[in-house]
Order: sequence, then structure tokens, then C-alpha cells
Amino acid sequence: MDEATSSAAGDKRHASDPIAYINGKLHKLPLGRAEITLLAYLRELGLTGTKLGCGEGGCGACTVMVSSWEDGQLWHCSINACLAPLYSVEGMHVVTVEGIGNTRAGLHPVQERLARAHGSQCGFCTPGFVMSMYALLRSRPQPPSEQDIEENLAGNLCRCTGYRPILDAFKGAPCLANRSARGNADGAGGGAACVSGDGCKAGGCPPRGGNMVCPSTGLPCGCGAGTAPCTRPGPGGAGEADGEGEAVVVSSSADKLAMGGSAAYTRPSAEPIFPAALRGRTPPPLCLPGPAATWHRPTTLAALLALKRAHPELRIVGGNTEVGIEVKFKAARYRHLAAPSHIPELNRMEVTDTALVVGAAVTLSRLQTRLRELVAAGAPHETGVFAALLEQLRYFAGVQIRNVATIGGNIVTGSPISDINPLYMAAGSTFTIAAEGAPDRKVAAADFFLAYRRVALELHEVLSAVSIPFTRRHEYVREFKQAHRRDDDIAIVNAGMRARMRRTLAGDWKADEVALAFGGVAPITVMAPQAAAALVGRPWVEETLRAAVAALARDIVIAPDAPGGMVEYRRSLAASFLFRFFVDVALRLEAEEPSFKLPLPPSFASAAARFERPPARGLQYYARAGQDAVVGAPHRHLAADIQDAVVGAPHRHLAADIQVTGEAMYTDDMPHVAGLLHAALVKSARPHARILSLDTSLAQQVPRVVGFFGAGDVPGSNMIGPVLHDEELFATRQVTCVGQMLGVVVAESEAAARDGAALVAVTYADLPAIMSIDDAVAAGSFYEGQGHTIECGNVDDAWAGCAHVIDGTARVGGQEHFYLEPNCSLVVPGEAGEVTVISSTQGPAKNQNMVAHVLGLPAHKVFCKIKRLGGGFGGKETRSVPISCAAAVPAWHLRRPVRLALDRDEDMQTTGHRHAFMATYKVGFTAEGKVLALQLDMYSNAGNSLDLSTSIMDRALVHCDCAYKITNVRVVGHVCRTNQASNTAFRGFGGPQAMIVAEMWVDQIARTLGRPPEAVRELNFYREGDSTHFGQVLEGCQVQRCWDLALRSAGGLAQRRAAAAAFNAGSRFRKRGLAAVPTKFGISFTTKFLNQAGALVHIYTDGTVLLTHGGVEMGQGLHTKVAQVAAAALGLPLDAVYIAETATDKVPNASPTAASASSDMYGAAVADACRQLNERLEPFRARLPGTAFKEIVSAAYLERVDLSAHGFYATPNITGFGGAKPFNYFCYGAALSEVELDTLTGDWHLLRTDLAMDVGDSLNPAIDIGQVEGGFVQGMGWCCLEELVWGDAAHPWVAPGTLHTRGPGTYKIPTVNDIPLDLRVTLLRDAPCAKTPLVHSSKAVGEPPLFLGASVFFALKEAVYAARAEASLPGWFRMDAPATPERLRMACADELTAPFASSAASCKGSF
Repeated sequence: MDEATSSAAGDKRHASDPIAYINGKLHKLPLGRAEITLLAYLRELGLTGTKLGCGEGGCGACTVMVSSWEDGQLWHCSINACLAPLYSVEGMHVVTVEGIGNTRAGLHPVQERLARAHGSQCGFCTPGFVMSMYALLRSRPQPPSEQDIEENLAGNLCRCTGYRPILDAFKGAPCLANRSARGNADGAGGGAACVSGDGCKAGGCPPRGGNMVCPSTGLPCGCGAGTAPCTRPGPGGAGEADGEGEAVVVSSSADKLAMGGSAAYTRPSAEPIFPAALRGRTPPPLCLPGPAATWHRPTTLAALLALKRAHPELRIVGGNTEVGIEVKFKAARYRHLAAPSHIPELNRMEVTDTALVVGAAVTLSRLQTRLRELVAAGAPHETGVFAALLEQLRYFAGVQIRNVATIGGNIVTGSPISDINPLYMAAGSTFTIAAEGAPDRKVAAADFFLAYRRVALELHEVLSAVSIPFTRRHEYVREFKQAHRRDDDIAIVNAGMRARMRRTLAGDWKADEVALAFGGVAPITVMAPQAAAALVGRPWVEETLRAAVAALARDIVIAPDAPGGMVEYRRSLAASFLFRFFVDVALRLEAEEPSFKLPLPPSFASAAARFERPPARGLQYYARAGQDAVVGAPHRHLAADIQDAVVGAPHRHLAADIQVTGEAMYTDDMPHVAGLLHAALVKSARPHARILSLDTSLAQQVPRVVGFFGAGDVPGSNMIGPVLHDEELFATRQVTCVGQMLGVVVAESEAAARDGAALVAVTYADLPAIMSIDDAVAAGSFYEGQGHTIECGNVDDAWAGCAHVIDGTARVGGQEHFYLEPNCSLVVPGEAGEVTVISSTQGPAKNQNMVAHVLGLPAHKVFCKIKRLGGGFGGKETRSVPISCAAAVPAWHLRRPVRLALDRDEDMQTTGHRHAFMATYKVGFTAEGKVLALQLDMYSNAGNSLDLSTSIMDRALVHCDCAYKITNVRVVGHVCRTNQASNTAFRGFGGPQAMIVAEMWVDQIARTLGRPPEAVRELNFYREGDSTHFGQVLEGCQVQRCWDLALRSAGGLAQRRAAAAAFNAGSRFRKRGLAAVPTKFGISFTTKFLNQAGALVHIYTDGTVLLTHGGVEMGQGLHTKVAQVAAAALGLPLDAVYIAETATDKVPNASPTAASASSDMYGAAVADACRQLNERLEPFRARLPGTAFKEIVSAAYLERVDLSAHGFYATPNITGFGGAKPFNYFCYGAALSEVELDTLTGDWHLLRTDLAMDVGDSLNPAIDIGQVEGGFVQGMGWCCLEELVWGDAAHPWVAPGTLHTRGPGTYKIPTVNDIPLDLRVTLLRDAPCAKTPLVHSSKAVGEPPLFLGASVFFALKEAVYAARAEASLPGWFRMDAPATPERLRMACADELTAPFASSAASCKGSF
């Protein structure tokens, strides 16, 4: 029997013994499980370092390396384990983070470097970054460049760090590569020999040319690389001063190794060796049947064609980015799946005289490699299509996806937003189609796409090859793409364009051929024939361009309610791309033919310019611990000195080592206990409706389903809520948002539980839904009594004394928390009614109390504990509670443990976000810009329950002044009731929304007066001793110092503005803008009773300390800081103190870890406990001078002295909201950012940011800087990138009430390539906080820096102002946040947008 026949018939010979090696160990893969992913299998094995962050290949937390032996070569690549079908790795070696190093056997250099460079905060994303970098090093014969590293990490998301320390960690890749190669026994190559004789120590290897890496800048220089003080200034000339002319510690990439300390585990690790058994193994064809699906792996094209004939419904799976998403999120079921990875005919690449012919199963990464070779070796005029493809592939998904996704898969899915299909069409590519028993047929790419996701393939046919033609002389090809985010994002609009030019006898240049293809403007990728015809045969001049743009408006017509929305923007993008192509062709032709000249003004050349992003760099300035500041000390001596200090030293996160190795345990990593059941939510599909019926009969019939539990099964109260019990745990008669819980289905497996939940049938009677603030205001839908008012002075009388009065409306969108670890709870019933809750929560006491409430138990029967969180940002303060309660109900009834883990899309739909705000304002001011009066009404979208919305609005009311003194204020809060899932706490807790509104009216004041916004800001700053509008007197006001420091660090605002203006004068379509903003953030819970904390400190007889407190570690370094306080108080080294977990049976009644106050409060509580212990130990210290701590403790123990103490702290002299002193103190900061904006698309780059932050006397500068940088990037994302899209009146193409942006595929947080190219952070020195003596005069740092990300928003607006000025549109304009590419492009109104945006003002002159 031949292979084709046996595969089609499902020959059992192919079903035996599928194997894979995992971390060097042979595994026989389980049979009958074609539907599961590699990630699911790894976690079943207990390899939980590989995380489930999204399930769609968009976050990188599940990254692993796979190795295979192909054609006599060893291949290494990173992949997303959450997408990889289990059987896709048959015959391969899978390496996970556990396989390269651990804290017992030793850390791998990649792991060690990331830990020492402070590159891990919450740690959930960390194993994915480790494995991405590890795979990059293993896959390259030469060390990667910094650009390679940044592009390689684009598929990994981090919400905590702001990425800069991760990049710093990996900048020593040459060293890592060489160290990696020394342990690499694969025989696969792997890096050049180390050129230094010291084994590539922390200072780094010399780059080619002999220069060392400067420890102060991270740049090559000749300063001696740490052997002498460095005199080379940092980038831009900042040198080694903090902007105040004071000497400080300057920390750059090289410093992280010296100052982070050695890894605790130094035994060298060994590389996983590629198994000898896999070398030379011929991969057999596979046919692995199972109850859900059969997995086929044919090894010839004939076998695949036979399978397609036998099973026309068979889906061919390459990267699984289409089928995997359909199965997971759309409940699709496919009985037959086939992998083309081992079919030689589909994996070939052949160069002919006219084209590159690529097999359909060739991965995008391998295509990139081949294209690079051809572009490097060929003449530029021949490789135009290849160069354009390379540029487009650079931004196509992440590396992990490109490593497995095939060109054929990308084509046959027929996606209308495929990045590559427009180039195939424009280039004139042809597709070869094969079928059993028939000759191959060829189809032009332009004819292949028939309708939405329907292509010119019959069910029995297969796309076998793509022919990509060479270009000819004077033939120009260009690719275009605009997405919400530059890296790893699907396109809003993309295009491929080609023109072949010829010189006529008259001497002018005309186009003989033009092909224009667009994606994202129709249900399929389309050509623009009318625009092309307008260009062909006509001189390449402005008149021709105008005719083509007008014709394009007839080619590209999008219905107002078209899926995706943004109709005006998408049509404007198409026109902008055509204009850019016209200019690009003209410039290239001019370069080749000097007789041809650009037929447009010289400044228009900027339309065709590409932004070449250099590698990102950063500098950090802070005071040296315990001594006067120093400059340029040799770093090896500096490190030793600093390590002598416990408090004030840049110790790395206590859990860093176990985070980089994947050993850190999160809630869903806990080993499954005996009898564990899995729960899945049954959720509402309507935003507002009556429940008519709920039928669980089909769900109950699913094998392994145990039962359904709803409101009728709640033993205690079904009403829950953190303040008011105003929401139902399980809905009874009515639902008030999409995603509201109706109940849970419980089963023996998660898959069965989810299958059962999907079969619960609910019928509804729809009711009117209120989705937005505007809807709520129109309907009068508010939480009555929950919006407060603050007044000071006499606003009504003040207007008469104002030289100017303005009014306006400001809007700022919500924000998804996007913690990398989705919510998860494990509820374990015990004896005598005990219940243990292990929850990913910021509020263990809230979980304890509410679970007890729902179960009808006293609180002392419920224990809640948590080891750590994979990020929280406020989102797990209250909205984790319903998850625990939902799992507790079946656990209580069944007396079995129940686990409830949310998928990313469930988490985003159901657990709430940062509140969207709308504000109306009226502001009066003097002729100089001094603000005299403010009338402000703020409206927040609270969602379908109150949650913490009252307190969030209260904080907004007391932060509406930002950092500005205003004598007469009336500010009113309105809390809107809507049919969104209840919105909740998010870093800043309402403060940032109010502050950005303030900056919006400051911007309007500046434009009204014609003054620089920074001058207006500085004129209105608070001064020491001023009173706020709510009556608090400012003590230790540092806003002016931070402002001055940030501006001096930036090299002076005037000089920077002049440079930007000079750039703008020569560039019509790329504009730079600068903006600086201050921040003032109050520290304390505004609810007074929450400002208390407890801690428990045990000293053991060996002299070590176990510490427990009520705070939760979620990446912010709380445990590290608290341990530093304890170690310093007891006179111990930091490693003598250990914190195991947070638990309600150790420290009761703890406030949530929130409000940025946890280090202050829990550090003070620990200090109180240590004070008690020191008092008890003092007699023994006096009796035994010079004796080691262990001996002192032993002596005390022998005399029956209590070596355990409970500490307590209550923040003194505060009033809570409504009093004159709601805050213990304020944190201050300032930031100046500069951007470069592409005015034709709305794309932008952040060139540089200088930040100054007041953190008092820092407990740990490394952690504080990490919080500043991470907060800034998160704030930038909120203001400039992240947009929540709901099914509402503005988005009719989304199902009513549904959150469209509920995963990394649609919701875009910043990536590694969105951060500032130059990021400089200075911690204010000599600014101790008098209010926090117990924590060494330090200040909070979690929330205050976030608002500084708004400097990017206002810098972008400055760039838009510059563009509008050239279009004769001067003066102030309103721009809501976030500043998405759509808003930015449409604000840069010009002739290209005018035909599509009726609201845009007309502009004069040329484009």
C-alpha cells in the first residue's frame, strides 16, 4: 500500500508511538488528542513555567523553543505553545524555560542576566521573554544585533516593566551567545569564540574594532569599560549629573549586571542537547485518530491530495493561527486536520529566470531568510518585490507566529486584511493549484480572492506554490500598512503598489504599467483599476496625481456601517498610501535618472520617508545609598559598596531568580489536588434583558460534566459587592451586561466544563441598553448620591475678574488592565466547614469575607491566600471576588476542590476596566494665563454595578487641579449607570482621568493666548504652603524641582523646541512635537479606615526571619521593600529574611494592596514588629556584644523570650475624603517627551522622554525606577494606543453590548518597539519624606508616574498643530484620548482627508 492510500484510509501503522523530546527526555505523546495544544500538554506534565496568557498567540507568555533535524541541519525556533497542536511537534525537541536552568542546578546566562538587570517584575511574562531570547541565540550562527533583539521580542508583551530593563538585559547578547555556544553540544554551530579572555564577564565583550562597552551609556567607547571613571557623556550630553548639577549614580545597560548582584545560584547550567535519536530519523507519515479529530501528517504531496479527495472538509494546519482561533473562540469543530510541514514539494524554494517559486508550506520566517539572501545578492531593480515583501513581513505578527505560519495558509484564508496578499496582486504573482488526478492549474493572484474568506479553490484542491516575479529596470514596488500598533498587529488598511516607468520621446516620464491593491477596504483584497488607469500613460506630475486620487475615491467605497468602522480614516489612508507611492516613485526615479525632478515641493519628499528606528537606550540617575553621591566610580567597586547597604540599594526583586526559571508559582500553577473539578462560566449574551428561560439539559449530558450551579444553589446570599451589595453573583430574572454570570458548569476537565457551558440555552427578552456616558446622561441613568461636589472660593463671582473665559468638553477612554495572568481561583473545602481560597487577588480579605457571605459561613471558616500575582493594576482588587465566589458554590455542594480560570477574552469582557470619563469645563484666566476660576462637571462610566466607582470619582475630584493652584473651584462628579460590565479600580484610580482633563484646558488656554503650554503650566504651579481646592496644605511640594529637573535633563525646552521647529520646516508630512507635563498624586486611601496594616514577624533560632504581612506581591516589589525594612531594622543581610505568602489566617482584615500605599503601611507595620523584637533582644545584645545574631537569638530563646511579634500601623493625621487632609503626602513628578508623527497615517515614534520623579529617599532605586518606567509606558498606552470598542451606537458592526477588543489580537498595549528610543529617568535626590520615618523617608511610586505618559499625548498634539498650521488650520482644536492613529491622521486635515471627512475644515494649497 502506498502512502497516499494508507493515509487516506487511516492506516493504523501510522498511529503508533508518536514521540517528542521535552527538555531532553523522551515522551510518547498520548493518542487520540489531536485537539489539544502543546501548552496544555506541557502544563499537564507540570511544566508550568510556560504560561497561558491569551490562548491566541498574541502575548508570548507561552513561548518555547522547538528544534528539528531537517536536510542535515539542526533548526531552532521559538513558537507559541498555546497555538501549536500537540502533534505538530512530533519528532522534535521541545525546550521550555525549565529545561535551560533552575535555581538548584544553575541559571542559564539568559536567565541570570534578566534577573540581575531588574527585567522581571510580576514575572508572569518573564519565561516567555527568556525563551524568545534563548531561541534567538540558538538559531543564529552569529550574535544578533540590537535591532535583531528588539524585533525578536515584538511578539512578547509585558505590562509591568516598560521593557527597557528587558532590553538592557539582552544587550549583552554577544556574551550570551558565546556562553550559550560553549554548552551547546548540538553540533549546530552557535556563535563565534569570545574575544575577551575573561569569559565575557559583566562588563561585556569588546565589539568589533576593539572598543569596550561604556558602563555609563551602554555604548561602545574607549573609556576602559569599568577600569576607570568614564568621562564620556551620555547620549545627548547629559553626562553623569542628574540635571541639578549634582553627582549621582548613573545606571545604564552595563551597570545592571554590576549593581544587581550575583545570582544566588551559581552552579553552571548545561544546554539541552538535541537528542541523538532524532538525528537522521525519517519522520513517518502520521494518521492519529481521536474522538474530537484525526491528525494527519502526509509526507508527499500525492498523499495530501488523496486526503483532500477523501475528506474534502479537511483543514490544512500550518501555524494554526486560523484554525486554532476558530476552534478556541468560535466553537468550530474539524474532524480532520493535516500538517503540510513534512511534504518536500510544499517546502521548496526555487529561483527561475523570472521568479522565485515558493512552496505553500514554507514558513514566513524561512521566506524572510531567502528573500534577504536574494536582495543582498541581486540588483536592486530586480528585487523590488522581494524588498517590499521583506519590509511587510517585518511587521507581520511576532517571530513566534512567523516561525510556523505558512505563506499558503496566509493566502487561502482569504483574509481581507492580509498584509502580503496586496503585494502578490500588485506584483503579478501567480498561484499554482494542485488536485488529485488533475494537472496543476495557475491562477493570477488578482483573480484568486472571490468573496469574504472565499478563494478560487475547490474543496479537493490544494494551493501548492506561489510564483513571485522579479522586477525590471524602472519598475518600482512599495508596500504599505497602517495598524493600531506598529508591531504584531493586524492592519487597518494595507496596500501593495507597482509602477513601471518609461521615458517618452518627448523626454518626460510616464507609467506603462500600474497595479494598486488594497486590503482592509472591502470584504476581499481589491485592485483599484480606475486609479491605476488615471496614472498609466500620463506624465508623472501633480495633475496626474490629483486625477488618480480622485479616481481612487471611486474605487474605494466603504459603507458607513462596514465592519471595522473608521470609514473616513480608511478611505483617507488609501488616498495617503497612493500619494506616498507617487512621491516614492518620483524620488527613486530622480535618484536613477537625474533628468527627472520631483514634481512637488522639496518638503514633500518626507511623504515617502521611512522611519528607521534605532535601538532603544536608557539612562537612570539616582542617589547612592547611604553615602554622598559619586561620579564615575569603577563599577565593580561601586557594586560592592552598594551591596553593603540594605535600604536604599538597588537590590533586585526577591523572586527574580525563580521568575526567570519558571519556578515562581501563580494560582493556576498550583499542582492539581485529588478530586479537582473545573468550572466554566455561563454568561449573558445580552447587555440588558429579562431572562425568560435557562435550560441546562444538554449541558448535563456532556460526558464528565458533574452539574450546573446557579442562583438557586447559593447557600448564603446571592447579593455581593465591595461597598454596596448591589450586584448578583448569578443573575436571576434580569441581566444587565454581556458577560454577566448566570451560573457555572462543573466537570472533571476544563474542556468538558466549557463544552457544557456552551450548551446551556438561554432565552431573553431584550430591554433598552445604555452603553455610553452620552446614553446615560440622555436617560438620566446615574447612581444617585454617589457623585460628590467640592467647592472653594466663589466661582460665580470670579468670572467677572477674568480677562478670558473658555469652555469645552473633554473625553478620555477606558483602559483594559491586561495583567498577563488572567483571573483564577481555586476553592478547596476542608473539615468542619472550612474553605480555603487560593485566588489571584489584590484583596484576600475581600475574598474571604465575600466567600463567607455567599456560603453563609462565619469569616473564621474561610481562609484566603495568595503567593503572587501576574500583575493586577487594581483590576484584581474587587473583580476577582466574584470568580472566587462562583467557584465556592459548587465546591461547597460537592465537597470537592473547584478551579475556575478565565480565558483572556472572558476576563476582558467580564471584569471591568478603567472608567471612561467625559468632562465639561469652564475656565477663567488672566491675560498672562493665571487660572482664576474653574467650573468642572465630570462623568464616569461606572458600568452595571457601583463597585468602587464612588471612591474613584472622589479621587478624580481631588485631582482635577493636576499640579495647579486655582483659587475658585466648583467640581461636581456624576457616576453613570450603564450596561457595561462593572468598571473598577485601575492604577491611578480616577486621578489620571481628572488630570488629563486639566491638561486639556491648559492647552486651550495656551492656544487662546498664543503662549507655550509649558509657560502656562509653570505659571500656575503650586508652591510650598499652598492650599488645594479641598483644603489640604502642601508640605514638601516638589513640583517645581521635578519640572526643572526634567527640562534640564532634556537639554532645555527652548533648544529642543527650536530643533523640532527646524525639522518641521523641512518636512511637510513628518512632524515633531514636544510637551512637558507635571503630576501631583495624593497618597492614602480616600476611605479613611482602609489606611491600616498588619504584619507578623518570626525569628527562628538559626537567626533567619519569616515575615508575613497583609500586602500582595504583584510585581511592584512590595515584598522586596518590606524585607529590606525588616533586614535593616534587625541588622541582617537581606537574604536572611523570607516572605512566603499572603494569607488571611496570618494577618487578618488587611486592606487591599492598592492606592500605592502598601510599602508605606506594611513597611511601617513590619518596622513596628521589628521594634518590639529589638526591644526584647536588646538585653542579650548588651550582654553579648559582638556576638552573631544567631547566638543572640538562641540566648533569648533559651530564656523563653517571645521571638514572634505582630506589628500594626495606622496612617496618622488623615481625614479621608471630605476632610481637609485626605492624604498623608503627595508625590510629584514631571516628564518631557518628543515624538515624530507621520501625518499621512497617524503612525508615530517616541524619540525621547526625560522623567523626574519624587520618591523621597528611595528604599530601592531599581524597583522605583522600574515602577516609574512601567507606569509611564502604561500611561502612554492609555493616552495614545489602547482603545476599548463596544457594540454601541458608534460601532453598529459589533454585537450589542459586546466588547470587541477582548484579546491581544484587537486590544493593543505597547510593545517593546513603542517605548522611547531614549528614556532617561531621574529620581529626585535630597527630598526625604517627613511623613514616612518608619520606611526610611521613602515615598510611594506605583501610581504617581502613570500620568506622565500624557506627555506623549500632548507631544503628539503639538505635532498635529504643526501639520495643521501648514494646512492653514491654526488655533486650538479638541482631541480626545486616546490619540489613536485614526484621530491623529484625521486631525491632520488636508486635501487627502477632505473628500471623506465632512467635518474637517477645508484647507488651501497643495496637499
